[in-house]
Amino acid sequence: MSKARKTGAIQAKSARLAGAGGRAGLAARLGAGLVVAGLAAAATLGAAGCGKGSSDASPTAGGAGQNQGGSAGGGGAAPGPTGPASVSPTPLSAIPGHDGLEQDRTPKEAQRLLPPEAYIRSYLLLFGGLAPLEAQAAAKATNGGLFDTWNDYLSALGLPDYRVDVPRGTQINTLMLATFERLGIALCDRSVQHDLHGMMAPPVEQRVLFTFDAPATLDEAGFGMRFDQLHRRALGYPAALAPDGRQARFYKLYTDTVTAHGDKMAPKAFTPSEAGWAVVCYGLVRHPEFHLY
Repeated sequence: MSKARKTGAIQAKSARLAGAGGRAGLAARLGAGLVVAGLAAAATLGAAGCGKGSSDASPTAGGAGQNQGGSAGGGGAAPGPTGPASVSPTPLSAIPGHDGLEQDRTPKEAQRLLPPEAYIRSYLLLFGGLAPLEAQAAAKATNGGLFDTWNDYLSALGLPDYRVDVPRGTQINTLMLATFERLGIALCDRSVQHDLHGMMAPPVEQRVLFTFDAPATLDEAGFGMRFDQLHRRALGYPAALAPDGRQARFYKLYTDTVTAHGDKMAPKAFTPSEAGWAVVCYGLVRHPEFHLY
């Protein structure tokens, strides 16, 4: 190839490269121009919006000034905002269609035994929220015959002992019932001694289980008010929601115990009224509702 032809080929290639670069540069310049135009248009629209907002706000401000002037001219300030209207409670019987509504207390499934952990927690709460060793000391008190130690009762209550491959107890047995009996008597007797017995009984607001006074004589109405408090404390709900006749049966149990304890040959660890309330407590902590759910 001659020197002239080589020179022509090189110049043609340079022209093509220059044309491509020119087109790329043109595209870049056009893109930049579009961006600048878009920014300018946005700025223009924003300024127009701000101006419109200012013009729209001015009548409001003027109106507010006129209202303020009118209020000032009237000689008093405008009333402030009022709170929400109060809603008084409405009894259920006052709602249309609910006057004959009854509560369904029928069992929906078979009852099951409470886990021993739940029973122990309830027991400790009835003792005033004490720790296990504190409740053990309170239950033993001056006479250790009512309560031994927790280690003697844990397996009988159904707790497992994996050290000797004793599984968790899931069914009630004779030993478990005897343990419930022993723990319930200890709870009730010690609570009577703490809350009701003697001249050193604490004020009502400081009592743990029997949060009421215990006069020597009680009619059924007076017994009912006190029994409701004990029923709520032990079983967790008002005595009025219990099956029919429960209060009457417990009142008979109370009066029979008071009468029997008034005999001269009866033991005198408690007064007749204290013994009556101890026996009522026995009945509640032995009740299936205390152990089942």
